[in-house]
Amino acid sequence: MVSFSSCMRPELAIDFGTANLRVIRRDAGVVFDEPSLCCFTDLATAPRLVAAGAAAQPMVDRTPRKLAVRRPLRRGVLQDIHTATELLRYAVPKALGRKPWRRARTLIGVPADATQAERRALLTAAADAGLSAAELVPEPLAAALGAGVRLEEPRGAIIVECGAGTTEVAVLSLGGICITRSLRAGGAALDQAIADHLHFRHKILIGRQSAERIKKDYVGEHRDLRGSDGVIEVKGRSLISMAPHSLHISFAELDRVVEKHATSIIRVIRDVLNETPPELSHDLHLNGIILTGGGAVTPRLREMIERDTRLPVIVADDPALCVAQGLHRMLKG
Repeated sequence: MVSFSSCMRPELAIDFGTANLRVIRRDAGVVFDEPSLCCFTDLATAPRLVAAGAAAQPMVDRTPRKLAVRRPLRRGVLQDIHTATELLRYAVPKALGRKPWRRARTLIGVPADATQAERRALLTAAADAGLSAAELVPEPLAAALGAGVRLEEPRGAIIVECGAGTTEVAVLSLGGICITRSLRAGGAALDQAIADHLHFRHKILIGRQSAERIKKDYVGEHRDLRGSDGVIEVKGRSLISMAPHSLHISFAELDRVVEKHATSIIRVIRDVLNETPPELSHDLHLNGIILTGGGAVTPRLREMIERDTRLPVIVADDPALCVAQGLHRMLKG
């Protein structure tokens, strides 16, 4: 567990996700939650920020040649230090509610298996953005804390953090990570799988935003209908006529796409369970598997994991916010 004296306690925490950046303030909780996006002009010569966060969202796949939209993270880890720095410079003053703002001590969530180079890149971006003495926290640990797991006890718990760019599986006990494995694929990979399926099966081309919108409609309506009888309208460009085209696909068809995506997640869970010591395995049979992250609510995922592992599976309350809530609890000490 991360602990701090009162005089050295960080003021901010950052859940820097592939899809969203969340900034958490010790006295107020989550105060900034916007897409991890920046739009630049003249990117090849003298890059200048045009828009960031929610303002850049409508620009994805709609920009003229002189503009470019960038994500700082890919598959859960930092790929673009400059974009990350600009996004933090945009987000932190809004979160603190003052400008100019002093250098703030910060906690930052990071994948448990991030390499030293990836960790250094994130710390560099934070320092360039004006954040002071940033400390990195493994995201599965923060997610477990946000899901209400009592980490200080000598009792095993297994967390599956289903993020947009990465899926992490970790066995925790006594405030630390005992075993962890990750899959550099998450909600964004499911978006791509939906787009690929429509491309090859129905000969219709859709963009990333449309694929994500289909996934969200599928998740929301599937939960409301509690079955696979619904349909979703898809709009895109036909690869046969090369003209705008729309069609309807069934939930049952999307279920099959999700099942193929879930298979790789289950394989990682099985690998972790195979390496878990007997006493911790005993605890996991009692406590089950906890799903966190935005992808935790994906239809069919929970029941497929239960069927394969024969362990109870629980979806955390507000799963998309578990890492942020865990970081907030660390801030408060």
